[in-house]
Amino acid sequence: MKQVAVLLAPGFEEGEAIVTIDILRRLHIGVELVSCAESRAVVSYHDIPMVADATLAERLDTLYDAVVLPGGPQGSVNLAANPDVVKFVEAHDAADKFICPICSAAARVLAGNDLLKGRRYVCSGDLWQDVKNGEYVDAPVVEDGNLISGKGFGHVFDFAFTVAARLLGDEAPVRDHADHIYYRW
Repeated sequence: MKQVAVLLAPGFEEGEAIVTIDILRRLHIGVELVSCAESRAVVSYHDIPMVADATLAERLDTLYDAVVLPGGPQGSVNLAANPDVVKFVEAHDAADKFICPICSAAARVLAGNDLLKGRRYVCSGDLWQDVKNGEYVDAPVVEDGNLISGKGFGHVFDFAFTVAARLLGDEAPVRDHADHIYYRW
């Protein structure tokens, strides 16, 4: 079974995290919620408390098939400022695992720490204007090698289904599931 780490920092965008978790788990992809705080308890952008499965400190040496980085104005700032997050993403990128930022995470976490490496990406708002180490593409989801980026919460289903399809290596079950929940993907 494929395994995904969803990194939750204080202020994470809960809709981006929950929809992605839901879609991946419905498609039988293992998901572990990883707190990027001192404890497993993390509070979202809209003050919804969540309890992660583990802390990043406990999983720093674990290699997943994909790393999902939800956005959120404060969540992505907190992810970007955490040296362990940077190290974790670098290790997964070096191992050619999927790196999956959504919303502000591509600009703040990846570009902000020189992790885009010239790849094509999408992010929310006008954050792309300050990015120097990647090529912005205005689309709901942008794929470039092992990087799968999503524009934001309004496109979270497209993002989650794309991540699932790449992890499974097969779009058929993903399309079937999208039809099952009445979503055109």
